[in-house]
Amino acid sequence: MIPKSGNRFSDKIMRQKKEVMTDVPQIGDLWTRLRQLTAARIGLKRSGASLSTGPLLDFQLAHARARDAVHAALDVARLAADLSALGLPVLRLASAVEDRQRYLMRPDLGRRLAAGEDTKLTPHAGRHDVVFVIADGLSARAVQAHAAPVLAKALPQLHGWRIAPLAVVTNGRVAIGDVIAGALNADCVAVLIGERPGLSAPDSMGAYLTWQPGARTSDAERNCISNIRPGGVGYDEAAFKLAHLLRAMRARRLSGVRLKDESDRLAIERP
Repeated sequence: MIPKSGNRFSDKIMRQKKEVMTDVPQIGDLWTRLRQLTAARIGLKRSGASLSTGPLLDFQLAHARARDAVHAALDVARLAADLSALGLPVLRLASAVEDRQRYLMRPDLGRRLAAGEDTKLTPHAGRHDVVFVIADGLSARAVQAHAAPVLAKALPQLHGWRIAPLAVVTNGRVAIGDVIAGALNADCVAVLIGERPGLSAPDSMGAYLTWQPGARTSDAERNCISNIRPGGVGYDEAAFKLAHLLRAMRARRLSGVRLKDESDRLAIERP
């Protein structure tokens, strides 16, 4: 027969355990709170060694959206109409790529203009401080949605600048901006381009800025603003960074790894 004291001891241990467990957040609640801080897939439910059906379907949907973004075509007419509201001429250009599949397989062709496209630039050649190039890149959806709103906020911050016509390029890579800047005789080029889609962001846009680009310009000579979208770097912040970097490039006559981006500190110090 077990002594009563033993039962009292067990009961005491159980009470203490219950008290401790009530003070410790449940695992499910903990993951719920953490998910509010990130778009990453964390703490996914599992069934044995595999993902549960819900998270698995969510993953497959995100993957499908990323694939669709890569293969989607840019609606040039609609984008040009959106950009024309900014008060600058809009030029429609094409790279040397014939179709989307070839664009993915031949990155070098996306860095060159198609034959005869330079004739569209010649009438606009002059002395420009900057040219903005909008290219579909790996996510036409990104520039379709974000290019015009960002430029609408950035252009007023470049008051007094000689801004070249806006150039919209289909199947373009970042370096195609170097060719366009050279043809228009622009000191700076800012290429707004769709970034490679991720599983949490199929519509992320990047901005690549270069001072006096040329045929031998390397990626080390560019400054980049990445993840431009409402869920990442918002329009106001992106426009502020864009204008700040362009002004710094013109003042110091350089770009890339030699030019430090101090826009975050300046944004904090703004009243």
